[in-house]
Amino acid sequence: MGERELEVRNKQVILKHYVAGSPKESDFHIKTDATITLKLPQGSNGVLVKNLYLSCDPYMRLLMQEIKGPSVFSSYSTGSKMAEGEEVKNKQVLFRNYIDGFPKESDMYISTENTIRLKLPQGSNGVLVKNLVLSCDPFMLFLMHKSDHGGLFGCYTPDSVCASPLFLASCVAKGKVVPYEATHSQIERKQLYSFLTKSKEKLVLPVQNEATHSNISHMNSASLKVAFVNSCVKNVQPITGYGVAKILDSGLPKFKKGDLVWGITGFEEYSIITETESLFKIEHTDVPLSYYTGILGMPGITACAGFYEVSTPKKGETVFVSAASGAVGQLVGQLAKLMGCYVVGSAGSKEKVDLLKNKFGFDDAFNYKEEHDLTAALKRYFPEGIDIYFENVGGKMLDAVILNMRKHGRIAVCGMISQYNLAEPEGVKNLMLLIDKRITMQGFVSFDYHTHYSKFLDILLPFIREGKIVYIEDVAEGLEKTPAALVGLFSGRNIGKQVIVVSRE
Repeated sequence: MGERELEVRNKQVILKHYVAGSPKESDFHIKTDATITLKLPQGSNGVLVKNLYLSCDPYMRLLMQEIKGPSVFSSYSTGSKMAEGEEVKNKQVLFRNYIDGFPKESDMYISTENTIRLKLPQGSNGVLVKNLVLSCDPFMLFLMHKSDHGGLFGCYTPDSVCASPLFLASCVAKGKVVPYEATHSQIERKQLYSFLTKSKEKLVLPVQNEATHSNISHMNSASLKVAFVNSCVKNVQPITGYGVAKILDSGLPKFKKGDLVWGITGFEEYSIITETESLFKIEHTDVPLSYYTGILGMPGITACAGFYEVSTPKKGETVFVSAASGAVGQLVGQLAKLMGCYVVGSAGSKEKVDLLKNKFGFDDAFNYKEEHDLTAALKRYFPEGIDIYFENVGGKMLDAVILNMRKHGRIAVCGMISQYNLAEPEGVKNLMLLIDKRITMQGFVSFDYHTHYSKFLDILLPFIREGKIVYIEDVAEGLEKTPAALVGLFSGRNIGKQVIVVSRE
């Protein structure tokens, strides 16, 4: 057997486009999905090297310009025109198995095995995108739990479920077919893959009848290894959530190559999106693109819908926001202040309380973990009662708020994060007061208000441009940081909107 040809990742510095004048850092990007085989093609007259040191020289500036006609120098090739139909590696965040309670980092893993062709299939009604920024949001916890009844969000399909319909094959000497139960973890699959790639035995896929056996028994081991790897890896789908992306190819007239969009996408470098009804084209690029995962995206719609449409606020009213330092809460509090309301927020640390008062302009704030009697705490901050409660927590906090609500108060139920990890949700004892106090309590979801998006933009964009709203993000660089960022979201580790930057392009 000849020397093994090992294929490895090959990090490269790519010039995005030709430049005029001096280059900027943003004219380059680091390409991490290229691969190279560590053996020269047969008959090659070249050499294969591992680079140790590289030199930066003045003449390189000339090569960054488009050189036409005879010249001593030739321009660099640029990445502005990616090869049509090029197949590239596609790093993904995959989900191992359904969870109970909050996720751990080990419940997710980064896969570099998948590839994607950078061209839509002919006749596709979807879009092919390069993901730039991804959003970590509380609703993603629901998708990690097994749901037999569907629910509002459905659930992710984890690695174990994708693998279980498959028989992963191995074969012993003399061509005996061995049915091999699907493995339920990436570690086991890697061990089996290692066996398949190193074994000198003849390999066949497991079969359920002789007819199938006769069709495949003549195949060589290399073909069957490929079939095994493709069936295992390509059936596993990445987790999904909100993100900002750039369109590389489109099968729809409303989206064109180069458009920037936000909406539901995969937690991967490249995605094909076929459900485009909730995909929004980004028209305003004078604000950070990451804002479209937050203040100008789903959390922004949620804040505006819950405050303006559900809570129907009036100047001078009292407003309480729980989980107030999060992606939605920080915005609701500032919108209420801009309307002339008295606003108090709760959070889970001194640092977050300081942010609410000193950065976001809340009238006051408190750390709920330091309050042994929430009812008394709310009475202290709202001696005349609460007109509007923006609900993000539920449980004991909701019970205490109801006791402190004023007559004809409104409760906009956005979330109940204290209940997400409980086997049995806590009961609310004071619901009878909704009748006595004529309180309106309404749940809502952001996609019920997608038709209001342009109206909400008209409210938010001027506030952002004029500096009247401050928005804080907790930024993690690189797709591989997703597991830690998601786990941190549910433990309260993040400060502000948690986002993942996949590419700075």
